[in-house]
Amino acid sequence: MQNIFLKRIYEPYEQSDGLRILIDRLWPRGISKEAANLDEWVKEAAPSSELRKWFCHKPELFEEFKAHYQNELRTNPLQKKAVEQIIGEAREGRVTLLYGAKDPIYNHAVVLLDCIKKSIR
Repeated sequence: MQNIFLKRIYEPYEQSDGLRILIDRLWPRGISKEAANLDEWVKEAAPSSELRKWFCHKPELFEEFKAHYQNELRTNPLQKKAVEQIIGEAREGRVTLLYGAKDPIYNHAVVLLDCIKKSIR
């Protein structure tokens, strides 16, 4: 499915973003709700608080974080439902998943997008 994209929430809103969904468990620092221009906040799609705190955005822990987060997405009922919700939205049109992490490679949004794409093949 080519309807799902990633974007840092700090990047400017564009009409071409389509449905804008924040996928962080915590509200991103320094951004107002107006500036975020969100359609939805699906915090259940984010990693558990325990896993997020353990990872702490350290690239050297990313592979292990990825495995644990993928397991959560497969086994946690709330996270599974959140993924299904995002997939359903993407079937209706373009979806942009918004995240607050500074690193565009080593973050949960990358893992989530990969899992979504694998589950809809």
